[in-house]
Amino acid sequence: MSGKGRSYFVSILIFILILFIIIGPFYFIYVKEQIKNNTIKKEEYSFKGVISFWDYPKTNTQTGSRYGWILKKIKRFEKENPGVYIEFKPLSRKTGHMLLDTAVDTKTYPDIAPVATDMRIISKGLLENVDKFMTEEEVKQYKTDAIKAVKCKGKIWGFPYTMSTYNLLLNVEMFNERGIEIPKEGNWTYDEFVETLKKLTVDENDDGKMDYYGFNAYIGVNDYSLWGILLSDGGEVFNNKGEYIFNDSKAISGVKRIVDLKNKYKVVPDDFGESSEIEAWKSFYKDKKIGVYPAGTWAVNTLTKAYESGEGFEFEVANYPTGNREKTISAAKVTSAYGIFKQEDEEKLKMCVKFLKFLSKDEYQRSLNEVGVFPVKKDIEKIYTGNAKMDFVEQNLKYTKNISNPNWNITQEYFYSQLRQILLKNKNVKEALDQAKNKIDTYRSIKKE
Repeated sequence: MSGKGRSYFVSILIFILILFIIIGPFYFIYVKEQIKNNTIKKEEYSFKGVISFWDYPKTNTQTGSRYGWILKKIKRFEKENPGVYIEFKPLSRKTGHMLLDTAVDTKTYPDIAPVATDMRIISKGLLENVDKFMTEEEVKQYKTDAIKAVKCKGKIWGFPYTMSTYNLLLNVEMFNERGIEIPKEGNWTYDEFVETLKKLTVDENDDGKMDYYGFNAYIGVNDYSLWGILLSDGGEVFNNKGEYIFNDSKAISGVKRIVDLKNKYKVVPDDFGESSEIEAWKSFYKDKKIGVYPAGTWAVNTLTKAYESGEGFEFEVANYPTGNREKTISAAKVTSAYGIFKQEDEEKLKMCVKFLKFLSKDEYQRSLNEVGVFPVKKDIEKIYTGNAKMDFVEQNLKYTKNISNPNWNITQEYFYSQLRQILLKNKNVKEALDQAKNKIDTYRSIKKE
């Protein structure tokens, strides 16, 4: 390098040094202030050990695996965080809520579970408030309904993960065989719905027993298959005070719409209301004996895969029939969200938060199409490109009426028990709904003592 070149190079270095001396202190003050304000996160994790994690199945619509999707995420997180082990415990759709209730009552709950929308658990003060772990920008990334679902008294109690709803699934091949039109744009009134179900209910071999039925559904806790009809006449389950009120004239009318399907119109199987979830689903999915079946979002991808493989049938998605409410409605726990039970170790708490933020990464939100649900992040949309049925379902999220209450699980048990008595003709609707209310009110009063 020539003398002139060295002189020029030295001048540049001197300029940079002077600039650093002048600006440097201000920059470090700025960074320190940003860390203090939590706009730049200072991530330090010293925890090593086991984190217990319970979750319901997320059935992969391509492989059929019930827990493989989440186990892959767990394995990756453990690899990225040496010394941290996620102890996973699967929860059954049928009995998982009872296991969680028992764990809560006996204080043997895990570190993390899908309970951040459960007002009963939140009201007991058992979950960690996570506001301090979420920046304003992070909160804004979630859809409004998703954050609303995990908020109570202005505080956030968990991390939203998925959104879903319920719709009616139609066996198009059965419709076509009987010359029945699919409801236009998926909409129909209750009367149109019933007339269609009548035409779908057929005694094919003239032996006096029906071989095909218009409708079937599973009736059980944490399944929302029938609430789109039960609430179609304007009934409400709880009032603004959280009191159970589903025994008024609107509730009676909605329940009668369900009961009439069996006892008046006879468009459902004899074991309607008594069959297991597997049995009811099998009658539609495998046996192909049911024309219309209500199910969660996951079922759309399951039916699509079966049809594409040549083992299924052509199907469509429709809304629930309208009643006196005059607009379609679907009732479901729209948002699934993970909550962290109270922690004594602050470092373990931080690691739990890190794990849940890891699970809600954008790349995993985009892969939710594998398990048939929808993202909770605002900017993650149209993950079902070219799938008109899932686009239809996504639009129906706006019709969803969320049912939430600290006593919701026990409410379902008492209500469904009485509904089965009505279907068996052991009680009339008014009598059964009043008895359900009495039991629920008694349970609520005891819990307050």
